[in-house]
Formats: sequence, structure tokens, C-alpha cells
Amino acid sequence: MRPSNWCASALVLTCVLLYLSAVKHVRGQSTRGKKREKYSYYNHEEMTAFLRKVSTNYPEFTKLYSVGKSVQNRDLWVLLITKEPRVERLLKPNVKYVANMHGNEAVGRQLMVYLILHLLTRYNTDAHVRNLLDNTRIHIMPSMNPDGYEMSKEGDCVGTYGRNNVRGVDLNRNFPDHFETQRDVEQPETTAVRRWIHQIHFVLSGNFHGGAVVASYPFDNLPNATSHRNNKASLTPDDDVFKHIASVYSFNHANMYLGAPCDGHAFPNGTTNGAAWYPLKGGMQDYNYVWEGCMEVTFEISCCKYPLRRELPRFWKDNKQSLLAFLGESPKRRPWHCDGRREQPRGQGVPKDLQP
Repeated sequence: MRPSNWCASALVLTCVLLYLSAVKHVRGQSTRGKKREKYSYYNHEEMTAFLRKVSTNYPEFTKLYSVGKSVQNRDLWVLLITKEPRVERLLKPNVKYVANMHGNEAVGRQLMVYLILHLLTRYNTDAHVRNLLDNTRIHIMPSMNPDGYEMSKEGDCVGTYGRNNVRGVDLNRNFPDHFETQRDVEQPETTAVRRWIHQIHFVLSGNFHGGAVVASYPFDNLPNATSHRNNKASLTPDDDVFKHIASVYSFNHANMYLGAPCDGHAFPNGTTNGAAWYPLKGGMQDYNYVWEGCMEVTFEISCCKYPLRRELPRFWKDNKQSLLAFLGESPKRRPWHCDGRREQPRGQGVPKDLQP
């Protein structure tokens, strides 16, 4: 081949290869595009794929199940992590983490991914992790509001778009309330979670939110509450225990215990009674405590509700020890019921309002 023809052919071939490479990149088919960033947010499809993969890869430690569907028919996934997950053992307590109840508060959702990986990859090298999996049944729900999350926008720190479910209902105002009987129409996500926590006797729970940095404990409501701040505290009979477990998270956190404000409202020791901060009715943590005998604490873990993904490594570093320490409190919590407020004694079946 003559040199001039060879050069022309090489130029054409180079142009073709560059064009094909560009097409693959635009279509998301490049090799680099297939590799997922280590610290990134997972949408519902990616979260589902992740949970299925770890469940397949670690069958001796995991069991994946769905407690129900969202309004838009997305599964409300839960991953059970424990040694021998298909064997129920007496005095092996059930504890749960629920994240992304407000769809636009996204940090907790992704921290659940990192926690899952941490627990599953360190059983043989970390004595604390091994003790947790040997003696605790850990149920992790990365997203209670997957529909709201799909509407939310990364980088939106103070907005409300995606906070509620797709019908515009705030799920953390949708549970039966200890102090008020009037409530909005119950949503599918709420019903699914109520069934779940009635069927499994959880003794300890954490619920992850964003917009502040504080551990908030029951009661969230009080008689004749107003919507304004600076209300008096609304204390449960187990206030000393709630203060303790909230402090376990706060003081194991990188900075929550400092009580630094996000919006001018400081929290001594990084903890607060919910109603003393601001009262709300129909909250999930009060429902857990009053109706199901489960001690739930709400963890607000980021001033920005949906921070950029590049900040995720810092949030994981700040919260990792807290997440593990709080789980370690579950064997210390004893089963109990509060003031006869349960809808039915345990073992009598699903309450009438939860039946299909």
C-alpha cells in the first residue's frame, strides 16, 4: 500500500473508532461508565440490585424480604443481617434501622448501604461485628419512601420536593397518635411498616432523617400541642432509657454531641426530646413505643437534606461508630409494653385496622 493511501486509511479508521467510542459514552456503554462510583446515591433499581446481590453473595448472613409496596408499586425492601438468618432463636433480639422516610433526606439511605457492606465483610476480622451478628437480628430498610426519593434532587439542602410520598402525605405524620385520634388517610407505606413492626417484636430502632444534627427521642407530641418551638418536654415513663440510647449515638458521632446548630437551634449533648424541639402528631417513633413496645430514636444526621455525593465519605466516617454502637444496645433492651396502649396483646393476630 502506498504511504499516502496508508495514512488516509489510518485516519479514517481513527475517526471511526473515535465516533464509536463517543456513541458508547453517550449511551452509557463505555467500560468506565459501567463501574459504579464507590460513594454515590443509588436509585431504586440500583438499590434493589445491590440488595439482591449481597443477599446472594452472603446467604449465611442475610435474608432479603419486602414488607410491602409504595403507592407507585416499588418494594419496601428490608435486609436481615445475622448469623443463621433463617433460624429464630430465643433471646436473640430484633433491631431495625429505617431510612429515607422523607424522600428528599437521602444521607441515611446511603449510609445503610455502607453499613450493610461493613457488617458483611468484617465478621471474621472484627470482634464487635461478629458479636452483633451472633447475638442480634439486624433489619435494615434503606428506604421507606422510594417514590419520594425518585422525585428528589441531589444538592437540594432545604427544599421539600420529594419529602412526602407521591400522594403528598408526610409519612412521619401518618401513624396513629398517642395524644390525638384524628389523622389523615393511612398510606400504603405506613400500613406496610405497621404490619411489619407488629409481626416482628423489635426492641430497638433508629429512624434516619436530615435537616439537623441531633438524636431526638419520644414523645414527639403532647396534649394541646402547638406547632411552635420552645414547647415543654413530653416525657415517657422510660425517659432515662431514651436519654441513654440517644446519647450512645450522639457521643459516638464525630460531632453530634457538640450540639452545634444548623439553623440557630442548639442541642445540649446533641440530644433532645421531640416535643421540646417541636411537636408533631402521627410520628413513627411514638407509634413504635406506645403500640409496639419498641424504643425508637430519630437521628437527624445532616444539615443539608440531600448533599452532593462527594460528601458521602465524610458522613459515613462521622456516623459509622454511632451506627455500630447503637446496635450494640439491643441486647440490653428488655421486652415490655407501655400502659396497656397496644391495640391487641401480642400473639392475638393482626389488629383489625391492619387486616386486608
